[in-house]
Amino acid sequence: MLRPFRMTDRPSEIFDLLHDWQSAGYRCALVLLVEIIGGAARALGAPMIVREDGLYCGFVSGGCVEAAVAREGLEALEDGTDRQCRFGQGSPYLDIVLPCGGGIVLAVHVLRNGAVIGRVRSALAAGLPAALSYSPPDQRLELASGEQSTGWQADRFIARYQPDPRLFLSARGLEGEMLTALAQAAGLEVIAATAEAVRDQAGQNAAVVMLHHDLEVEEPILRAALASPAFYIGCLGSRRTHDRRLHRLRAEGYPPEHLARLHAPIGLFGPTRTARALAVSVLAEILAEPTARGA
Repeated sequence: MLRPFRMTDRPSEIFDLLHDWQSAGYRCALVLLVEIIGGAARALGAPMIVREDGLYCGFVSGGCVEAAVAREGLEALEDGTDRQCRFGQGSPYLDIVLPCGGGIVLAVHVLRNGAVIGRVRSALAAGLPAALSYSPPDQRLELASGEQSTGWQADRFIARYQPDPRLFLSARGLEGEMLTALAQAAGLEVIAATAEAVRDQAGQNAAVVMLHHDLEVEEPILRAALASPAFYIGCLGSRRTHDRRLHRLRAEGYPPEHLARLHAPIGLFGPTRTARALAVSVLAEILAEPTARGA
């Protein structure tokens, strides 16, 4: 059954939708942003998908060219062959100008192998990075190592995607409720953080947040977080509290590189005095991290 359609720029959701469309028998094209001239609204590798009836999902710009890109996708499906197109600076589409003044080059691939999309979905669902390798000369799309960076390698383009962040949250009261609501609205999975949960479930896509005013309460979760590959570890408290935290961790033998992983005092901007401001500050700091941005 087809899942409800909604426009999104999250690769995991785009690939899930592509899988649904292909499973339902629709022919589809995958569009990848493969070159940026000047500035652009999206990062290299940004995906967009086009269905044979004209429905499309994803963004390769700020919304300025997507309808024209969908037309390119439909023409590629009709011809049965891949193509490249350019918008903005240096483009033959004189009536389509990118507000940033730059240009973008897109690869339009007629999907012939749905298995590679399934493997990307499996990796992202497991909390692992995944990458696609696209060869324009061969019109071939393959799975690449998730450790490779996005960009051209000779005549192949590598598009690397990060799994969606998972928020492991330990908090009490209004601060925790507000951050949970805001994070879920932003599409993050929120998991109650215990030392066991962090130790057993926190992978590279994990953000561990402790909103406590008591170092004793956060301590077992903090130890588990420092032993995990979590990309973000944040702790509530003043600078004085953080100095005490660091003193205790140094006494336990934690090296400087472990302590440098801590975001404390937590949040992207200064001291806050309301639960709403704290939630915004913490979520902004998490999403500013390269892993959360998909970089």
